[in-house]
Amino acid sequence: MLMPKKVKFRKVQRGRMKGKAWTGSSVDFGDFGLKAMESGWVSQREIEAGRIAITRFIKRNGRIWIRMFPDKPITKKPQETRMGKGKGAPDSWVMVVKPGRILYEMEGVSPTEAREALRLAANKLSIKTRIVVRGEELD
Repeated sequence: MLMPKKVKFRKVQRGRMKGKAWTGSSVDFGDFGLKAMESGWVSQREIEAGRIAITRFIKRNGRIWIRMFPDKPITKKPQETRMGKGKGAPDSWVMVVKPGRILYEMEGVSPTEAREALRLAANKLSIKTRIVVRGEELD
């Protein structure tokens, strides 16, 4: 599973997800990309499920870039625990995604194959996405 080797703080606050993504908002590596259209948390399981869906469909042809990494710890208290007594222990990892962020990129496959593979990956994510082509992603 994806998770950081080392973090500065074990627990972080939830934060707010306002504004658009300025960094990571253009297709830089491949020819096709999957762009986030809304903000949200993408979990490590969703990222991995999307990666597996893409690699299975293109049968390990072409090249894939995963442009996201879950670096935010999400805490959870044990079940049937009363209120109070501090914040729970780190449970899972997520990435904060803002609209405009490129999540996956790929090259070396035909446009129809790329669109279908990215569509399969988009179905694994909990946010709305759009498939973009290099040089045409201005919105």
